[in-house]
Amino acid sequence: MKKDLLTLRDITRDDLEHIFELASRLKRERGRVPHPVLTGRSIGLIFAKSSTRTRVSFEVGVSEMGGTPLYLDQSKMQVGRGETVHDTAKVLSRYLHGIVIRTFSHAGVEELAREASIPVINALTDDFHPCQLLADLLTIREYSGRVDGAITTAFYGDGRSNIANSCILAAKLTGMQLVIASPERPNLELAEGASNIRWESDPIKAAEGVDYFYTDVWVSMGFEEEKERRMKLFAPYQVNAALFRKAKPGAKFLHCLPAHRGEEVTAEVMDSPASIVFDEAENRLHVQKAVMSMLMGNR
Repeated sequence: MKKDLLTLRDITRDDLEHIFELASRLKRERGRVPHPVLTGRSIGLIFAKSSTRTRVSFEVGVSEMGGTPLYLDQSKMQVGRGETVHDTAKVLSRYLHGIVIRTFSHAGVEELAREASIPVINALTDDFHPCQLLADLLTIREYSGRVDGAITTAFYGDGRSNIANSCILAAKLTGMQLVIASPERPNLELAEGASNIRWESDPIKAAEGVDYFYTDVWVSMGFEEEKERRMKLFAPYQVNAALFRKAKPGAKFLHCLPAHRGEEVTAEVMDSPASIVFDEAENRLHVQKAVMSMLMGNR
């Protein structure tokens, strides 16, 4: 595994299996067996975007492995006042043992990783959200026992979002069947010609034979000015009971959260037995602990 996790391109299939195995063990042993792999290590958590799951799961994860998490509000750092990413990376590399960053520009995170001498984990950019997809894949594996071509997942909504982009990379990595149900063409260039990934503009047709439905909010942070247009554009792609009637029996629902009931998903689906969103949210903690252990651990 490379020293950074910026997108799912940075891990191999073997890395993914290692993450699954380690995350599953950390989950089973949590609270019973200590895992002090970050003892004596300080991990900087740089946040430019508001957060619930990302901040809490990383802070708890670092603490549970014996490390010290340092929350750094990007707007209150000197980089927010004009200091270069280069200089920030060099300084933080002298203080910290790893950086987790949740921000807007993916290019900025790539520059940070390039200039830093310590591992960098992308906790979300406008383009990619690898930690979320690792949690999603672990959740699918827990329910289906596999994440390969026998599984079909349909992502509904903005086909060019960070989640959709990361779903494409996840499907390319695993071979899982992926349908992007979106009014606009997704970034299929990320698939590099993989035959298991397709775009379907018809939301009903996209639901046929699906094992897992996945959606995200229609108006992500940074896109508030486009709210009216997006609400109209994505309205036909709401995940609802009608879609589930086209899916495989026992189909499940995934959402990276926060969810807006009545918009991208109905309350009927969100709060149904088919919804596994809170298992999915919990798994953020376990996969991130596994990744930090692999990239930043002292053994």
